[in-house]
Amino acid sequence: MARITFGTSGWRGILCEDFIFDNVKVVTQAIADHLIAAGEKGGVVIGYDPRFMGDAFARESARVLSAAGLKCYLCNRDTPTPVIAFEILRRKASGGINFTASHNPPEYNGIKFSPSWGGPALPETTKDIENRANEMMGEICYRELTLEQAAQKGLLEMIDPKDVYLADLEKKIDFDVIKKIGAIAVNPLYGAARGYLDTPLISRGIDVRLINQHRDPFFGGYPPEPAEKYIPDFISLIKSDPSIKLGIATDGDADRFGIVDGDGTYIEPNYIIALLLDYLIRVRKMSGGVARSVATSHLVDAVAKHHGVELFETPVGFKYIGELISQDKIIIGGEESAGLSIKGHVPEKDGILACFLVAEMVAREGKSVGQLLEDLYARVGRYITKRENIALSAEIEAAFPSRVANLPTEIAGSTVENVIRIDGTKLVLTDGSWMLFRKSGTEPVVRLYGEASSAGRLEEVMKAGREFILKG
Repeated sequence: MARITFGTSGWRGILCEDFIFDNVKVVTQAIADHLIAAGEKGGVVIGYDPRFMGDAFARESARVLSAAGLKCYLCNRDTPTPVIAFEILRRKASGGINFTASHNPPEYNGIKFSPSWGGPALPETTKDIENRANEMMGEICYRELTLEQAAQKGLLEMIDPKDVYLADLEKKIDFDVIKKIGAIAVNPLYGAARGYLDTPLISRGIDVRLINQHRDPFFGGYPPEPAEKYIPDFISLIKSDPSIKLGIATDGDADRFGIVDGDGTYIEPNYIIALLLDYLIRVRKMSGGVARSVATSHLVDAVAKHHGVELFETPVGFKYIGELISQDKIIIGGEESAGLSIKGHVPEKDGILACFLVAEMVAREGKSVGQLLEDLYARVGRYITKRENIALSAEIEAAFPSRVANLPTEIAGSTVENVIRIDGTKLVLTDGSWMLFRKSGTEPVVRLYGEASSAGRLEEVMKAGREFILKG
């Protein structure tokens, strides 16, 4: 029987294989036991994304939690992950459970647990839940109430958090400025942001070109990730209509963002984080530090240095950035995988917020994203990033730990100036370029990240990284 393992964003599995009702109930009971042991009595917000059976899994989870004496706030439709985080904080709940596999293919589902502070659970929390769940696997270790019984006992409340979340965004986004932008293409990718990403714009008379707005558990045949290769229809729409000035998209549970410029150019998330940091400091006059994951562009560092703000480098996983947001230490925190949030907002990735911030920035500055990026490069220098997945043979996979334990002092024609091992192995070179090796925990794959000041130099860095992984 498969063990329950929480990754950077919860426990995920393939439907009908390991992600089945019995295992979901075991994990839910483990979460209940964790909360009860910690003395938490504030209730649990339960949501789900548009995947198959998400609503059914959420109801079964509510039955188990209510039988354990925990009040459940069950969302009445698929709900974005950042909205679950917002509700946890607003209701002073003990935590939240969202049934989502985020950007993963449609055959996956998952459980994401968020504690009372609203961010993704930290490792000590998920490890306790893991241990409790695995001790109970294969046993009928849970009790259940019917939903009617739970409601009668005051342990179940159906909720619709959409309006109160959007009302809060009104305080954080200048939608009146966004009116100046012209037409905006909007793509919730059949996901949980339907009605969230479009409503605030349409209600103000903004010209919105909306696609992929209905629920589709297959997500149009692609993984629900707003990356360039998965949104060809969206890019084609924008290229075909000169009146569209910006394209905004979110993933399946709306915690990740995708930005397409008015000419149809996809903009890497790395650059969006740096642009928004500059905008929030320079235009909005916000103060504080900035956090990025170890795999995220050093363009963020250059902007931080330009403005004299503190930089925090974290392991991969938004939980570490979210903790800094909850401590009010940073203006913005982001990851290269298209997750960010800002000071005063939820300590969780919010793709909806990110999209609206970009729209506000473009409208207020009166320039395209590409023009704004060139302006930023002129002030802080040019940074170009890339990521590749390198498949390993069994022999190379076995040798890889020894390779990263015995690093060269020179690679890609430059001296290794610094080695960072907070998550994977990162080599920072004397010319400012860098490469990062991160071994997948589930596949024979090494994720190779690289950055340099030009496309030519970046290819030299990536080639050296590939050769190091495959040849030693």
